[in-house]
Amino acid sequence: VQLQASGGGLVQAGGSLRLSCAASIRTFSSYVMGWFRQAPGKEREFVASIGWGSGMYADSVKGRFTISRDNAKQTVYLQMNSLKSEDTAVYYCAAAWGVAAQGDGSRYDYWGQGTLVTVSS
Repeated sequence: VQLQASGGGLVQAGGSLRLSCAASIRTFSSYVMGWFRQAPGKEREFVASIGWGSGMYADSVKGRFTISRDNAKQTVYLQMNSLKSEDTAVYYCAAAWGVAAQGDGSRYDYWGQGTLVTVSS
């Protein structure tokens, strides 16, 4: 299993970015996909997750970020709008066997390499 995250970069506060995570998983639709992030000097934190239903979000990004998936392309996306400086972090995608979105990182089986998002104020 491989997860390849992309789409990070430098953006001004208030701007938008869309992250993508391409997965090489035979049964992609059977996996919950999640996004996590880790800012410098901080612990990794949950951002968003999607299973078979609607997405689950951390309170800090609710209303600004949208997670979606395309099972045919084996890809999960994170649309990030109204970005703030505190969103600056390395963003990781992850996969967990199951159908219900979840925010517990320990439940995820596979992790991508991360993509850096820098928001300038």
